[in-house]
Amino acid sequence: MSNADVEAGGPAGREATTGIKPPPGRYNPSGSGPNAVAPAPAPFYYYDQAAAQERHHRTWVVPLVVIANVAMFVVVMYYNNCPANGGGRDCVGRSFLRRLSFQPLRENPVLGPSAATLRKYGALDWYGVVHGNQAWRLETSTWLHAGLIHLAANMISLLIIGIRLEQQFGFWKVGLVYLVSGFGGSVLSVLFISRNGITVGASGALFGLLGAMLSELITNWTIYSNRCAAMVNLIIIAAINLALGILPRVDNFAHIGGFATGLLLGFVLLIQPQFGWSEQVSSAKSKYNAFQIILLTLSVALLIAGFAAGLVSVFKGVDGNAHCSWCHYLTCVPTSSWKCDR
Repeated sequence: MSNADVEAGGPAGREATTGIKPPPGRYNPSGSGPNAVAPAPAPFYYYDQAAAQERHHRTWVVPLVVIANVAMFVVVMYYNNCPANGGGRDCVGRSFLRRLSFQPLRENPVLGPSAATLRKYGALDWYGVVHGNQAWRLETSTWLHAGLIHLAANMISLLIIGIRLEQQFGFWKVGLVYLVSGFGGSVLSVLFISRNGITVGASGALFGLLGAMLSELITNWTIYSNRCAAMVNLIIIAAINLALGILPRVDNFAHIGGFATGLLLGFVLLIQPQFGWSEQVSSAKSKYNAFQIILLTLSVALLIAGFAAGLVSVFKGVDGNAHCSWCHYLTCVPTSSWKCDR
């Protein structure tokens, strides 16, 4: 969970800005004047969590991922070459984009390449993964996008969520959450995907970052003061985004798989010392409390078991819908306005 920079001032201003509780007796409660109480020194055991928040990590992985996704989209559009591959005059933007023009809107309403091009360059394809020895599609599909609108929505979300996380926790933790969550989303997706369909997008990885934000708040509960409000906000954001996944042509299984993976990884990678711990005098207080250790242990066990069971099921060609008659409603709910492909 990212926090704003700590403002100068008393404990009220500090707590309101960062959500992190100040140590007792550190600030002058009565302001200035002859009767002012001199500020007491911080207790020797105090871990200055707020000061740690001020020391932001340099952000470079998230912008690099955005650049890579945009570059990949341009490359795919170049080789898609709509005018030369059947699109003709119906290609969107043909007059000025030429070979980079988009497929006709009736074929791809989000302004992108054809399904055949996406499949050729790494889209998640059930047959390719299960029978074609193409397990690499479980990761490459997270670097492809169905269209310009799809790409823009995901990259804006990544910048909003990812930069703040990388500033607080560093590049390798956030990068690992992003990559593994995308992979986890693909594993769950391929168990329920249509046998003739494909799926692409970084949504699973993005939901992994959202899940990691939630688990970071839970496991580091003691260092936040406005934790209930933050918890409610995160749950509402996650619920809204998951609810949008019930629309047709949206792979909500990738969202769910990515969110679950990121949630568990957050308990493992984003754990922080509890409030009151000091690195100088580690014997004064345990660095992590029992609650954090239990969550970390359970998360590691669930991640190992989940990926093992999921990958075994994928390569055996298990059809998740055959074992769960209602699970298809998690990714699309039919209405009078649209139908769902099963």
